[in-house]
Amino acid sequence: MATSQLTASSMTVSVRNLASFEGLRPSSIVKFSSFGSLKPGSLTQRSFKGLVVKAATVVAPKYTSIKPLGDRVLVKIKETEGKTEGGILLPTTAQSKPQGGEVVAIGEGKTIGKTKLECSVKTGAQVIYSKYAGTELEFNGSNHLILKEDDIVGILETDDIKDLKPLNDRVFIKVAEAEEKTAGGLLLTESSKEKPSIGTVIAVGPGTFDEEGNRKPLSVAPGNTVLYSKYAGNDFKGNDGTSYIALRASDVMAVLS
Repeated sequence: MATSQLTASSMTVSVRNLASFEGLRPSSIVKFSSFGSLKPGSLTQRSFKGLVVKAATVVAPKYTSIKPLGDRVLVKIKETEGKTEGGILLPTTAQSKPQGGEVVAIGEGKTIGKTKLECSVKTGAQVIYSKYAGTELEFNGSNHLILKEDDIVGILETDDIKDLKPLNDRVFIKVAEAEEKTAGGLLLTESSKEKPSIGTVIAVGPGTFDEEGNRKPLSVAPGNTVLYSKYAGNDFKGNDGTSYIALRASDVMAVLS
């Protein structure tokens, strides 16, 4: 039977000898939320059906440094906000997963054709990355993420997402406000408002590389009003509540005028 630590709202299980989690390393720690009150002996294999397991690889203390290879980047994840702006404590299940952090190590870059390309981010940069990118690591008591440079959405030099500088083929868009009324004049509730797929381009990345290692500029520019794929990209909220989305240029379907 796996060793477990139980509370009213969460559970931590060592995955050693737990057949349900085949493929996880014995050192992995798996956390579950919202189990409620649990009695000893009440857990069965059926109890874990339908659960999504997110296990961070634990780097043993004897290793003092991590050197990413190729075009990979090591990011120290920004800590999740534990309170709302009003000071209300958030339970773990209500805390949004962070999508940003500080670059602490970079690889040597990549080669395209005969051209050697260095990483476009530097150590110390504050970056925003795709929500489900990379591999999580627990290293030196902090959470880290090792990911491909291409999974980094952009560089953020302030504390407001509106100032994001996109990388590579990313496009940063201010989302148009959802329609408040139907064509017949009926007011729409928040739940019935259709998610917008139109917005104004705020900033664009420098483009991708061709086979010779030269940048190919994007076909959209800041100020363009664009139509984009409905469920593409990563959504963000500015400090003033404005909605933004960062997506790849290939997800932009048309320029509107």
